[in-house]
Amino acid sequence: MPKAKKRRTGGKLENDVEDAKGAAAVAVASDVTESAIAASYNDQIRPLLDAVDRLRHLKVTQEGIQLPTIVVVGDQSGGKSSVLESLAGISLPRGQGICTRVPLVMRLQDDPSADSPKLQLEYSNGRVVATTEAKVTDAINAATAEIAGKGKGISDAPITLVVRKRGVPDLTLVDLPGITRVPVQGQPEDIYDQIAKIIKDYIAPKESIILNVLSATVDFPTCESIRMSQQVDRTGERTLAVVTKVDKAPEGLLEKVTMDDVNIGLGYVCARNRIGEETYDQARVEEARLFKNHRLLSKIDKSMVGIPVLAQRLMQIQATIIARCLPDIVKQINDRLIRSRTELDQMPPDLNNTGDAVRVFFRIVKKVCTSLEKILVRAEFDAYLDDCYFHGTARMAEMLNRYARRDELFLMEEISVLQETMGINFPNFLPRSAFHVMLKKKVEMVGQAPQDLVNEVWEYVEDLVMKILLQHSKNFPQVQSSCRLAIQSLMEKARARSAQHVKELIEMELVADYTVNPEYMKTWAAVMEGQKKFMESVENNSKPTNKITLEGFGEVDVCHLRMHADLAEQAFDLRARLTAYWKIIVLRLVDGLALHVVRGVKRLVENDLEEELADQLLGNNMAGVERMLSPLPSTGTKRDRLKKTIVLLQQSKEVVANIMDRISARDEV
Repeated sequence: MPKAKKRRTGGKLENDVEDAKGAAAVAVASDVTESAIAASYNDQIRPLLDAVDRLRHLKVTQEGIQLPTIVVVGDQSGGKSSVLESLAGISLPRGQGICTRVPLVMRLQDDPSADSPKLQLEYSNGRVVATTEAKVTDAINAATAEIAGKGKGISDAPITLVVRKRGVPDLTLVDLPGITRVPVQGQPEDIYDQIAKIIKDYIAPKESIILNVLSATVDFPTCESIRMSQQVDRTGERTLAVVTKVDKAPEGLLEKVTMDDVNIGLGYVCARNRIGEETYDQARVEEARLFKNHRLLSKIDKSMVGIPVLAQRLMQIQATIIARCLPDIVKQINDRLIRSRTELDQMPPDLNNTGDAVRVFFRIVKKVCTSLEKILVRAEFDAYLDDCYFHGTARMAEMLNRYARRDELFLMEEISVLQETMGINFPNFLPRSAFHVMLKKKVEMVGQAPQDLVNEVWEYVEDLVMKILLQHSKNFPQVQSSCRLAIQSLMEKARARSAQHVKELIEMELVADYTVNPEYMKTWAAVMEGQKKFMESVENNSKPTNKITLEGFGEVDVCHLRMHADLAEQAFDLRARLTAYWKIIVLRLVDGLALHVVRGVKRLVENDLEEELADQLLGNNMAGVERMLSPLPSTGTKRDRLKKTIVLLQQSKEVVANIMDRISARDEV
């Protein structure tokens, strides 16, 4: 039996290890436990962890879907890496200052067939480096130096350490850089901000389990890691605290972990990490002895002490959060799958030959014509409810309803014409030539207005057609220039037809004054009812100004007509006839233009557009079709990416569906 060693603690001598018990405990530990996690692994939660591991292997996180992960946070040199290596049974870089300078994602995978552990590092966009337990520390340091430099700077680019080992359950643990406020030589001035950002990015997702490592030597409320975890997990429902270095500050520890002044929802576990050259088995024996025999630490409940307890708690907590997160993961996968399929469907199809291109071309033309018919002919705006510009019929109606008025002295133009057309005839006789002169001047005066109107309408229609066409042909930008030329050519022809139509309308109005519309007599009679009132005002010289309101004219001033009283009555009659007849002319012009425009638009969407586009793209040895067969490089890259994403999400959906079925079956039993 080896002799017992003695050491002094607080002025008292204690037995370090009892001779027989110490040797026996080490032997038993090596036979019973290969690692703390292996001892705590539970077959009931294995399906959940396997499902998450398969999702992680599929790299579903690249699609923005977060998976449950244990994230280890703590202040600098608080024992984070030591806790992590105690859980995994793998040595990690240790030392003074910042040991972990990049996120270290440790992925543990059970490999029953492995005679010896298989380790590999993955970093820098797919680089894989095989290593061993003996060399893993050097490999991690080398990878860190490659990513973050050889100094003391940090990086958010992660290193993944994959450990395939018999008896090790599937777990993902992430060790992050320790929090430090004061930069040391070789570190950037904003080192705290950089570390804080990395930590918050990892602990913010609700799927993350926060393993907050606290040193027993400090007051918990002063720990920066506590403040950060509380910012993202106020209730503490995702936070488990591990208290390290308990052998250095045992006084008052029981009160700290039972009072819980910092709101740790998942509770505390006190642990003694490996010291010096101890093996992991020896460290667990020393830990068990410490919590059993120490006069203060032995008072802490056994459900709150030891790395094995921590491992078991983590597995149970992770299983719970996985089960809780699975429905949301299912929803995220389904949502992204639907979006990816929709995006792929909206992409241009693979065109393998000329026939494919021609079919796609006419499909595009049909969609364009259908859209234009809705908004320019049938007044259906369901696809553009909030964009009034695309309410085609309403916009054209606004243009047709516009009419410019001129300000002029009331009846003076009529009197001037009457004076020039006087002849030998009956008194108070209204010369027909006066009416013709006034009518011709009025028609010629507005002759350009209809032309301006149809130009404005066709300019709007051209812009609208182009917008709709570009919208439906967005997957084939290589042919849009040809489409634009076709539209411009088509609109020039439409403008030419409209110009000829307007010319004929004006010429017809100049040929003769004729109408059978009863509205003429009705309007003339209504205006003439005010003639008596008008003449009384003209003949009343008692007022320097005399404004009256007349039917059809509104408020007018008649004082300037007193010097032409002999012609005022005829002038009024002439204006009444012109007003009534001009109303008919305007209605004829507007109606004629409206019908012409509607017919032209209908002809455009039903026939001309398709013919013009076909001539432009299918002519010249089908040059346009050849361009359609040459897709943009970015289109092919995007299509391949979407196809891979859809395959990945489909596989992920199957993985989650299987585990959900198993959970449902187990609940029913």
